[in-house]
Amino acid sequence: MADLRGLLQGYVDDGSLPGAVGLVARGDQVEVAVAGSMAVGGAPMAADSIFRFASISKPIAAAAVMMLVEDGRLALDEPIRTWLPELAEPVVVRTPAAGIDDVVPAARPITVYDLLTSTAGYGFPSDFSLPAVQRLFEVQRDGREVRGFPPADVWVAELAQVPMLYQPGEAYLYDTCSTLQGVLISRVTGRALPDLLAERVFEPLGMVDTAFEVPAAKRDRFTSYYRTGPELADGPDGQWSTPPAFPLASAGLVGTAHDWLAFGRMLLAGGVTDGGRRLLSAESVRSMTSDHTTAAQRGVGELFLEGQGWGFGGSVDITATEPWHVPGRYGWVGGTGTTAHVIPSTGTVSILLTQVGMDSPVPVAWMRDFWRYAAEAR
Repeated sequence: MADLRGLLQGYVDDGSLPGAVGLVARGDQVEVAVAGSMAVGGAPMAADSIFRFASISKPIAAAAVMMLVEDGRLALDEPIRTWLPELAEPVVVRTPAAGIDDVVPAARPITVYDLLTSTAGYGFPSDFSLPAVQRLFEVQRDGREVRGFPPADVWVAELAQVPMLYQPGEAYLYDTCSTLQGVLISRVTGRALPDLLAERVFEPLGMVDTAFEVPAAKRDRFTSYYRTGPELADGPDGQWSTPPAFPLASAGLVGTAHDWLAFGRMLLAGGVTDGGRRLLSAESVRSMTSDHTTAAQRGVGELFLEGQGWGFGGSVDITATEPWHVPGRYGWVGGTGTTAHVIPSTGTVSILLTQVGMDSPVPVAWMRDFWRYAAEAR
């Protein structure tokens, strides 16, 4: 398509999406495209429509952890058992294919670095059939169903009863480590995660619509969410209408394209907001947006990474296997049909927010088309 709106409108017209908001920014040039409606048969989509971010929440949580590291409240090599004593003595299945009762002690403690790099030993590999993974599914539930999680303390206690799939540091495993980051932030600070993120991230960046719930006054801008079909999975007065029992750092945020743009621009500016306030050091941003995985670690979770690496809270392009891969591109995708990346080498932020959930970790055609467009945008 010749422009971003045309690309999005094509997927609305063929019924793939009820609506979408796309944004590609390079420096002061920002292209925003809006197509379709906020719900099937509903009001027109708008640039400030609110979406369920799902897993593009993960980079935001990792940034908050790095703020605590800079504050001296945490160290990357610090064992998390100080703050999460439930996980002080984890056990690991003897081999990935072993039964959940065939376990050995963890060879070393889980560290903050392990959580940030998703290599702690908890999480999802490419093979969902493994006994320990099947057991994990009972605890690490679908992050798009925020009401399906118990309070954080209960959840951590449940997780402690699940054997880890790999020893700490051995493998990249998806999702669970980001959920644990939220619990870590709350316990280190003694504050509720929504309050901490509001003070340290959302308010300084002007992310006025990003939160773990949508108040009544904003629900006329809140999109409906659908499973493929489309089948309505959640409406504006649904799961995000009240505070969650467990605010999920891995997937629980809602917000707008311009909100995530503010976060992305902060990363591109080396940790400084548009207003000149420093939130992170340039070194912390480089750590977040650099690959920290080995080929062996990535191989275990290849289904999620598709040949790319992992930084803190997001993927990092290391191999140009597709036209949209740019070395150093950092960001992630969300299971509600969202994607957000920054490309440091070109100063680009690209964000696509839709309302149709993904059935697989493998990105769908319209997401790949958006990535291609963003990579070619000038």
